[in-house]
Amino acid sequence: MRLIFGLVLLIGLALAGGAVYMAQTYIGSYEQALEAERSRTSGSVPLVKIYLAKRTLSYGEPITPEDVYLAQYPRESLPEGTYSASHPLFVENEERRVVLRDIEMNEAILAVKLSEPGAEAGLTSRLEKGQRAFTIEVDVASGVSGFLRPGDRVEVYWTGRPPGTDPAVRRGDVTRLIETNVRLIAIDQNSNSTQPGQATIARTVTVAATPTQVASLATAQTSGRLTLSLMGLDEEDAPAAPVEVDMSTILGQEAEVQTVEVEKPTVCTMRMRRGSEIVNVEIPCTN
Repeated sequence: MRLIFGLVLLIGLALAGGAVYMAQTYIGSYEQALEAERSRTSGSVPLVKIYLAKRTLSYGEPITPEDVYLAQYPRESLPEGTYSASHPLFVENEERRVVLRDIEMNEAILAVKLSEPGAEAGLTSRLEKGQRAFTIEVDVASGVSGFLRPGDRVEVYWTGRPPGTDPAVRRGDVTRLIETNVRLIAIDQNSNSTQPGQATIARTVTVAATPTQVASLATAQTSGRLTLSLMGLDEEDAPAAPVEVDMSTILGQEAEVQTVEVEKPTVCTMRMRRGSEIVNVEIPCTN
């Protein structure tokens, strides 16, 4: 009996050992195949290490080495303006940078979302060379119901009555497109674009404009009412023809041309004889 039990035990141990050996062999071959596939895949897609955000970074925050980490990123789909070992984010003895636009966790750190070294997150960091900041007063109607955000581009329309008393000039208020593709850099006193789905009724908007545009907008704001129209993301070109509308255009009426009759001056004459001819001579009119 003991002999039979020992024989069964030996057979069981042999079977168990064989099963373990087969499992190890199968797992080993699978891992080798998996590693070979990884090597083949990684070798076919060039990678580069760039800086990503460890946490969500908000507007105005200074960025530090503790806020970022290096990670592999496909070279072919690399965004423009990233920081890497060849283009370091932090340079010795360089002043700190601050966040100009919100950066989400694990998002690539881009130059466009950071200030220059030592610069603050103010309006000056959002102005390009040759541009000035100009503030326009708006309300719920002229400000697109509060759905404007910093970074949006708008068209500016002026509504008012053209100066002059020329009869050929159309009477009544006129709405005219005076500026297009104007970039917003602040709403009220906030230059950060947060909570894009929430409408905020603004009282003022600040735009980036050239000195010539600033002069045009200032004159238009003091002589009439300005209205903003939000432009699409892909729309950049200005209308080919000038945009101007008044009530006669809306109602389909042709502009009335007034005819002014000019009164002819009165000429007084007197008939005189000169030799054998009688001629009319102009004399001052007494009446």
